[in-house]
Amino acid sequence: MITSTTGPQPADFADVRATNLAVVLRFVREHAPCSRADIAASTGLNKATVSSLVADLIDRRLVRETGLTENRVGRPATMLVLDGSPYAAIGVEINVDFVSAVAVDLAGERLLTWRRSFSAGDSVNQGVAAVGAIVRRVVNRMAKEERQILGLAVAVPGLVDVQGTVRLAPNLGWRDADIGGDLAKALRDPGFPIQVDNDANLAALAEQRFGAHAGAADLVYLTGEVGVGAGIILDGRLRRGGLGYSGEIGHVQLDPDGPACHCGRRGCLEAMAGIGAVLRKDPSPAEIQVEIEESLRLARAGDPGTLATLESAGRSLGRGVSILANLLNPEVVVLGGYYVPLAPWLLPAVEEELRDRVVAAEGGGCQVVASTLGHDAAALGGAARILDSVDSGRLPGGLARIP
Repeated sequence: MITSTTGPQPADFADVRATNLAVVLRFVREHAPCSRADIAASTGLNKATVSSLVADLIDRRLVRETGLTENRVGRPATMLVLDGSPYAAIGVEINVDFVSAVAVDLAGERLLTWRRSFSAGDSVNQGVAAVGAIVRRVVNRMAKEERQILGLAVAVPGLVDVQGTVRLAPNLGWRDADIGGDLAKALRDPGFPIQVDNDANLAALAEQRFGAHAGAADLVYLTGEVGVGAGIILDGRLRRGGLGYSGEIGHVQLDPDGPACHCGRRGCLEAMAGIGAVLRKDPSPAEIQVEIEESLRLARAGDPGTLATLESAGRSLGRGVSILANLLNPEVVVLGGYYVPLAPWLLPAVEEELRDRVVAAEGGGCQVVASTLGHDAAALGGAARILDSVDSGRLPGGLARIP
C-alpha cells in the first residue's frame, strides 16, 4: 500500500476499487473544485481509472460536476465538487447535564443541532434511552429530507476502550457499559454503524476538521467541562493509546498537597484548574452555567478575588499544558467547554507558564487558543468520525431507517 501523510494516494491490495474510490473522494474534499486530470496527476491513478471512479461517485451522489473552467492550458475542464446531499452523519455527546446531537452533510455543513437535559447519576439504561430518543428524532428528520444516515458516533466523558466499551465514566457514575450495543438494540438495529469514543478524542477530531486550526497535524484539545481530558492528534492521526485510555491529563498530579480530586487523589490538574477550582466550589451540573456567568460578571467588573482565582487556575492549567508541550510538541492546544468564555482571563497565565516551563525556545512553537466550536465540539467530532470512516473507504450503501 502506498501511503502519505501529505495527501491521499492509491492503494494496491485486494479491494483496489473501493480503496481508490475513497482516494478520489478525499482528493475532491480537500481540493474542490478540481478536474479529473487534477486527480490523476496528484494520485498517480491513470486517467481512464479516474474517469471510471468519478462516474461511480457521481452515481452514488457523493460527487457532482459543477461546470467548466478555462483558467488553464488546453481544453476547458469539467470541475468536480462534493455532493453528498442525500447523506447525513450524526454525532451525539452525553454530558453530566445534557445530551446533544449534531447532524452534518458530507461536506461538513451542519444540518441541525439539538440538545436535551440529562442528569448525571442516571443509570446506563436511562442514558441509552435519552440518546435513543434524540437519535430517533434526528433520523426521522433526516428521513423527511430523504437523507441516508452514514453512521452515528457517541461521545462519553470517560475511559472508552478500543472496542467502544465505556470502562469508567466517573462523572456519570457508569462502569463497563456497552453503550454502542445497547443503543443498537434500543434503535432496533438501525442499519448504520454506531461508534463510541471519549469526548475529548472526538472534540479533537472536530477541531482538526472544522475548527480555526483545521488541518493541523499536531493538535491537542482540552475539555473544559466538569472533567478535564485531552484529545491528542499527532502526525494527522488521533492517538488513543494501546487500550484507548490516552489523554487523562486531568489526573496528572501537580501538587501532592493540593485539593482533593474526584478520582481519590490530591492535587490533580482537574482539581486545580477544572471548573470546580475556577468557581471555588463544586456546583451541581444545573448550577454551573449560572455560576460561570456570575464569575464572568465579576471578572469584567475587576473583582480582585475572582481575578486572583482565574489567574491561579490559569497557572495550574499552564503547568498542565507545558507537560503536553514538552512531551508532544503540538502546534496548538485548544481550550474547550467552559474554558472558552473564561479564556481572556486564563490565557495570560497559561502562556506565561508555558514560556517558563517548556524546554524548547518559544514554547516549542505551541499556541494556546480558545475553541470556536462551542459546547457542541464533541458531538460535532462524532459526526467528523463518521465522515472520516467514509473518507477511509466505508462508502454508503442502502437507505437506513428506524421503525
